[in-house]
Amino acid sequence: MKAKKMISLILAGAAALTLLAGCSSDANSSGADNTQQEEQTEETEAQTDARDEADTEDAADTEGSTDGAADPAAEGGKTLVVYYSASGNTERIGNVIADAAGADVFAVEPAEPYSNEDLDYNDENSRVSVEHENPDAREVELVSATVENWESYDTVFIGYPIWWGIAAWPLDGFVKANDFSGKTVIPFCTSASSGMGESGSLLAEMAGTGEWQEGTRFQSSASEEDVRDWVAGLGF
Repeated sequence: MKAKKMISLILAGAAALTLLAGCSSDANSSGADNTQQEEQTEETEAQTDARDEADTEDAADTEGSTDGAADPAAEGGKTLVVYYSASGNTERIGNVIADAAGADVFAVEPAEPYSNEDLDYNDENSRVSVEHENPDAREVELVSATVENWESYDTVFIGYPIWWGIAAWPLDGFVKANDFSGKTVIPFCTSASSGMGESGSLLAEMAGTGEWQEGTRFQSSASEEDVRDWVAGLGF
């Protein structure tokens, strides 16, 4: 009887040990699973943080690379080409600029057009010669100095031939009649031999408003390719 009781106690003790071992194993397994899950969660969060940081840096780089002041086209507004052309050369250049820049065109027209005889600067009695010698006579009446939706243009090209080292004065009336505030103004001129001189800066002084750029001079025979290259160099 005692032997049976002893055997029962031994068997019960063995079962208890087996049960404890199983619980310990389950606990260790559960702990390992929890540790692995926590490590995976931390790794995922770290990857997310790294990705968000990279996206933020990319956005900052994109914003920092934008330079609207150096690129008139970056402003996103409309562009206008305004020109006065006496013999057709400035008109030709102006139309190429307009096509290359995707711009609208406005031609400045004297109410009394200049004839070929009027434009003969070798004749001291010609219209341009008389006007040159008498600045008060340079107030040329225009067909119109008003551009429809003028306020919608952010960039304005101003074109003219060079007369006696300055911008042809029929353009003066247009410059004086309009407010260039908030606009980037890019002058261009045509001439057979004369340089641009102070023509652009004198127009800027006359206007009194606007951000006037240095501009450029084209020979009367300038190629379309040369004109387009210049426009492309401005960012259009």
